[in-house]
Parts: sequence; C-alpha cells; structure tokens
Amino acid sequence: MVGTGVRVRLLGPVEVVVAGSPQAVNGLRRKAVLATLALHAGRVVSVDRLLDAVWGDQLPATAANTLQRHVSYLRGVLGEPGSIVARQPGYLLATGPDSTDVQAAERLIELARRSTDRNEQVRHLTAAVALWRGPPLADVAGSPWLEEQAEHLARLRLEAERSLAEARLSVGEHAGLVPGLERLVRQHPFDEHLHAQLMLALYRDGRQGDAVATYRRLCDNLRENLGIDPGPRLRDLERAILRQDTAIAAPAPVAAAPVAAQLPPPVPTFTGRDAQLAALDALVDRGGAVVVSGTAGVGKTALAVHWAHHAAGRFPDGQLYVNLRGFDPAATPTEPARALRGFLEALGVAAARMPSDPDTMASLYRTTVAGKKLLVVLDNARDADQVRPLLPGSPDCLAIVTSRDQLIPLVVTESAQPVPLDLLSPGEARDMLVRRLGERQVAAEPAAADTIAERCARLPIALAIVAARAATNRHFSLAAVAGELGDLDAFRAGDEATDVRAVFSWSCRTLSPPAAQLFRLLSLHPGPDVSAPAVASLAGVDGQATGSLLTELTRANLFTEHTYGRYAFHDLLRAYAADLADETESPAERRAAMHRLLDHCLHTAHAADLALHPHFSTISLPPPRAGVTPERPRSRSAAAAWFTTEVPVLLAAVPLAARSGFEGHAWRLAWTMAGFLHRQGHWQDWLGTQRIALAAASRIGDQAGQGHAHRSLGLACSRLRRYDEADDHLRRALDLFTDVGDDAGRAHTCLNLGQLAERQGQHQQALRHSRRALALFRGTGNRAGQGYTLNAVGWQEALLGNYHHALESCGEALRMLQEVDDVQGQADTWDSLGHAHHQLGDDRRAIACYERALELFTQVNDRYAEASTYVNLGGSHRALGDVPATRAAWRRALAILDELGDADADSIRADLDQLDATRLR
Repeated sequence: MVGTGVRVRLLGPVEVVVAGSPQAVNGLRRKAVLATLALHAGRVVSVDRLLDAVWGDQLPATAANTLQRHVSYLRGVLGEPGSIVARQPGYLLATGPDSTDVQAAERLIELARRSTDRNEQVRHLTAAVALWRGPPLADVAGSPWLEEQAEHLARLRLEAERSLAEARLSVGEHAGLVPGLERLVRQHPFDEHLHAQLMLALYRDGRQGDAVATYRRLCDNLRENLGIDPGPRLRDLERAILRQDTAIAAPAPVAAAPVAAQLPPPVPTFTGRDAQLAALDALVDRGGAVVVSGTAGVGKTALAVHWAHHAAGRFPDGQLYVNLRGFDPAATPTEPARALRGFLEALGVAAARMPSDPDTMASLYRTTVAGKKLLVVLDNARDADQVRPLLPGSPDCLAIVTSRDQLIPLVVTESAQPVPLDLLSPGEARDMLVRRLGERQVAAEPAAADTIAERCARLPIALAIVAARAATNRHFSLAAVAGELGDLDAFRAGDEATDVRAVFSWSCRTLSPPAAQLFRLLSLHPGPDVSAPAVASLAGVDGQATGSLLTELTRANLFTEHTYGRYAFHDLLRAYAADLADETESPAERRAAMHRLLDHCLHTAHAADLALHPHFSTISLPPPRAGVTPERPRSRSAAAAWFTTEVPVLLAAVPLAARSGFEGHAWRLAWTMAGFLHRQGHWQDWLGTQRIALAAASRIGDQAGQGHAHRSLGLACSRLRRYDEADDHLRRALDLFTDVGDDAGRAHTCLNLGQLAERQGQHQQALRHSRRALALFRGTGNRAGQGYTLNAVGWQEALLGNYHHALESCGEALRMLQEVDDVQGQADTWDSLGHAHHQLGDDRRAIACYERALELFTQVNDRYAEASTYVNLGGSHRALGDVPATRAAWRRALAILDELGDADADSIRADLDQLDATRLR
C-alpha cells in the first residue's frame, strides 16, 4: 500500500509528496503510468489500458518491458514495494484514504454536498479547491485518454468553485468573493451561472452599477459571439438588481458552530523532545491516532499539550481534551461515555439531542466530527478499551493518546503510531534546569547541576521537584541541593501528584501480583541491564512465564526493553522497587532470589568460558539452586557475544556477591571472566575484580579460591608491567596450589611465571619455568595445557636463538591443540611459528603463519594478541621490502592498541613515522 504520509498529486503537475516534501518523478512516460494508476486508485488497470494511455498509437515493440521498468521505478519513488501490485490483467495502485489529491478533493466535495451547515460547506469546498495547483495533469500532455481525464478534473474544479461561491454567498461572504469570481468569468466568458454569482456579489457589496455593467458585458459577448441573449434567470436577476429587490439582499451572517478549545495551558518551561515533536509534526496530515507512552513522570502530558498548542492552527475546527485519569490516585478512570458527553457539548450538540446510550453517543460523536479537522488529546489513558470509543474516525482528525501503558492493541487494530518517550538526554535535563532556575545559577555551578540531573535519573518530574526546591530556597547552593538527593524522600513537593514515590505507585497498582513481585525482585539485579533468561532465574520461573511478566512490565513502562532482549529501569524506579522489596519480601526471600541470580551469572559465564577454552583450564562449581536456568552458549562466537553483552553485568555482580555474603560466587565469577577481560585488554577491570575475589576468598578461608585470585592478579599485574607485584602474586599462588595439592593450578602458575620472566628478558629462566609446567601438565594428562606449554617452550627457544628447536616444539604444540580443537592456543602457536620462520629469513612462510594466526585470533576476539600479530606481520612485509603492506599491518595494530589504551601504541606510532620518513627520503 502507498505508505503513510505519501500522496500522489494530479491536480497540477504530476508529482509524489513524501512527508510533506515533493519528490520528482522523472520522465513523461513514468508520469503517465503513475497518473493512469492513480486515476484508477484501488482498482486494477489492465496492461493494455496502460500501454494505450501512455503510448497511444505509437506503441514500441519493447513497451511491455519498459512498462515493467517504469512500475519498478515508481515503487521506489513511492517508498513501498507493495505500493503498486501486479494483479491480473495488469497493475493496481494500492491506496489508503486520500492517497491521491483527486480522492481527497472528491471526498471533500461529497462532504459539502451532504452537509446542511453552510459554514461547514464553505470549509470543505475551500479545502477541496485549494488542492488544485494549476491545470490538472499539466505535464502528461499527448495522451488522448489522459487529456480527457484532465478535462474532467478541470470541470470538477469549476463545479467546486461554483458551489463554493454559492455557499459563501449564502453566509454573507460576498465582498471577499468578487476578485475570484472576476477571474472565473474571464476564464469562462459565456458561463451565465458564474456571471449571476458575480452580479449578486457586486450588488450585495454596494456596487449596483458594476453588477449591471457585468450583465451588459455578458449580453454583448453572447450576441456577438453566439447570437443569443442571456437566459431568463439572469434577466430576472438584472431586473431585481435595478429595482433593489429585498429578495436578493445580503443574508444575515450565519453563526458558525462553536470551535472547541479545551487544551489546558502549556508547561512554560517545556524543553527538548525535538525528535518526538518532529514525529508528531509528520503525522498531522496522516490523521488517525498517536500513542505517546512512557514511564511515570517522563513528561507525556507536557509533550502532548505543548505540541497541541503549537499545532492548533492546523486544526481549524477545534481541539478537544480530556484527562482519562487512567493512573490517578484520587479518582477512578473516566468512563468513555462521560468523556463523549463532554466532547459533544463542546461541539455544540444540544442537551435535547444527547443520547443516553454509550454506543449511540459514540456514533453521534463520529457523525459530528466527520469532515472536520479536529485535534483530540486523550490524556492519561489506562487501556485501549477506554480509548477506542473516543477516537474520531475521520481521516482529517488526529487523536493523541498519552499513557503509561504502551497500548499495543491500539497500534495493532487502529494502526495507531507509537511515539515512545524516554528519559531526557543530559543536555535536555540541563536545559530544563536552566528554564526553571535561570542560566546564571546553573552556569555558576555546572558540575552540581549535572549531578542533580543524574541523581534525578533525568526524569522530568524529579527534576521539576528538585528545581522547585532550589528556586524557593535561593540561598541554597546547587551543590547543597544535590547533596540532599540520597533517597526517594528527597523527591517530594507536598502532594501525591508531586511525590515521585506516589507517582510510581499508581503504575504498580495496575500490575498482577506475580508482575509486582518481579518488579520488586529486579531491584536486586546489579544492572545496568538484564536478559530475559537471567530474569527467569531471578524469579525462579520458566521462560514462558517470564516472557508474560516482562511484557506486562514493559507495557506499563515500569521496565524498558531498550534493545532487543535487554531490559532496564532508571535509577529512581530501581530505588522505588528496592524500597518495596525491603517492605514486602522477607530477608530469606531476597537472599534466595539473589542466590538464584548469582547462580545464573556464574554457571552461564562458566559455560561460555568453557566454550571458548574447552580443555585448557576449569574450576568446579556447586550445582545451581532449583529454579535457575543457566544459558548454554553452543559455539565460540555465541560465547564471545554473550561475554561482550554481559561483561558490564558481571563486573557489577562480583562486588555485589562479595558484599552480600556470597564470597564463593565472587571469586568464581571473577575467575570465569578473567580470560575474556584479558583478551579484550580490559586489564584494570581484570585487576579490580581479582582484588575483590582475593578478599572474598580470604574471608571464608578458601585456599583454592585465593590461589586462583593470586594467579589471575599476577597475570593482570604482568600485563600492566607491574612485574614485582606479579611475581609476588604468582609465587603465593604456587604455594597455595601446592598446599591444596592442585597440580593443575601449579602447572598454570609455572607457565605464567615463565611468561613473566620472558617479559623481563629473562629467557633462560622463562624456559625453565615452562619446562616445569610441561612436566606438571603431562602428569595431569591435560593435552591442551601441554600444547600451550610446548608453544611457550618453542617461543622461548626462539628468543634464545634456537629457531629450529622452536619450530619442532611449536609444531608439536600445534598438533596437540588442533587435536583438542583449542582455537586460542592454535592462534598463539601460529604466531610463534611465524616468528621462527621470520628469524630464519623465510618471510613468505612467516606471513602465511601470521595470517592464519589473525584468522583464529579474530574468531576468539583476542584483541591484544591480534594487534601483536599485526606488528609481527608488518615486520615480515618490511623484510620483503613491501612498504604499503607494512604500513597497512602496523596501522591495524595501532588502531587496536589505541582502542585498548595500551602503551605499546607509542612505539608502533614511532615505527610508522620512521617508515614514512624513510619513504620520503
């Protein structure tokens, strides 16, 4: 179907208008195809008719194929593939109401014909005549059929102009008619009807002589050109003018129907919302309904009323408003029948005509507004059933519905356009404070103003309450006001309508008991957002039940699905939910929910880590509690994607677990995410979580947990070049693993000690540590561990200049790692092989090894290793004299290192500068 906001215009040059902007239709034939389809809007036009209309008797052999291309082009201009439908025996322009200006004009003319209200007739006919922009179909001349249609549309215009003149004469608008009628009689010098209207308008305007002169000019024209005299009606009118007959005197002005103007005053400090205001502007000509939805206090009413005042001039027949009180603490929701009665009274319906039956009342309402251009604001709606009887149903009317509910049934069944409203942006929040407090006060304390905005969650009602406190206590600094915003008690202004806690409560009252409980429990989640599977585990229910509860919360705008499958609420709603949880759920219930949530995070993170490194390293986990449904990423890419999405949650979950008495979860969660943080270069986060893990494990005397935390801290410190700390942590880890008899932990730690020694240039010591690790891994039977360690041995042999030994060790490592399908280890080993081949002077083979390593590092998303390999690849290209390839590789490395904030970026930047300087010389 022709899309919303698209109109084909034929009453003038042929063109398409999209969202108010004319779009060019290039080519005479294409315009002719479009015009022919549009003149048959909603009906099938045969291919033969199209060919005849477009080419006539000059039909080329390729006409059918050319027609197909023209139709394809026009679909693109109309913006919808389904706008022109192929249907035997031809094509159909699928239209909605008023998709063409001809449809709109015919509808308005018919409305005027049916109306008994002369003022209403004037409005309809004025709008209809205004649709003509010049001669119809002005730029598709040459087709006999289209020329016939142009003549028909010209006659339609003339009839509309005659009818409009008649209606305006009947309501006493004779003075304003004269110029237009003079133009028309010049265009139609023998039209007696138009001359009669002009004579009457002149006479009623006090110009009796001009009226008689008009008659005599017509007599002369008729006799001279046609040999006839005017008809009896015109002769009678001339005699009545001469004797000043009272029967043709100007009528008393017809009183116009009352124009409703029910909008409440706009909020004088309204600011921002440019995108939503633009969306509403674009929907004016579309008509229908718009649903502005959002959480409590987000400013839905302020937006709707502000825009309604701005757009009032585009709705000359009035603006209706009703507060439906769908979420009101002091009143029950407004019954639709009561709202209808108020609308009908505003529209001038007498009490004697007012039906008592709600259905009859709704029918009278739709009949009364038919053909009018009205704006209807339905504020604070509770549900779709409350709204439906109040929708005007006329395509020229627009209804704006505001609600805390998303009112999805209206979007589905009434094609309402959703305009969701979110929190203010930081800039909009500051602008709101400026509007309420003044530029000087905000400019004097910009940091405090930003703090207020953030502690108010950029929620308009909270900002308004806090700004009111600051404005009424000008001696308070903004810093002092910001300091008061510690809990929801700070967001009160004296009544329920200005108490954030009360405002939120009105939304919660509409929830089912299970949804209300879930809302409370969600405050336990550390944020910043949560997935549906994690919500299921938190609540201890299955996925289907979780989906229903999340739908209920999001429809109520108490929870937001800000991206597909990810849910969140702002800080003030989180605080309110936490208060409710403390009041409603027992400590045991809250702890059980927290346990389920942390079990979900831990078991899913562990599964994802195993998907990335299935054979290299693991820890044992206690089984999850009943009701927990961990996710199971089935591939490396799925596991990497899960970590990428969930790492902000995991970073918050580790300290949450530690301070909530779940120390075992804290150190195990830190362990599961260490590899991902390492590969992504998030070394400060890695360090921070492991410090929390060490403290947690120490509090409960868990030596294995302490060992894992010390080992991970050693790796993080090593990466951050804090080598003494790294050595201390790794040696303490080795002692702890020895004490608990964990040979696998000892093997990993020895391998890490070798890596630390290598970083400090102690290659012989590094080789000794690696060989000790290899012996321990062989003792445990860990093939992946043996492969990693053989690669380390080979790398360190290469650093000592033993390149052939290095190739042997790395070759054996690669076979083992391929055997266990460890992609990370294979990538590391290909990089080592590349280095050995480079040192042996075989740079083409080195390049092949590096390129294979890069393919695998990309699979496991190891950003730092990828950068390092690009550096090595550039070195081999440089050895072969390929400067462009060298530059490309080093630039890729530099981009990654800059992204990671790694200090190695400076040395790569210097190498690139030197490379460019050498090229210039």
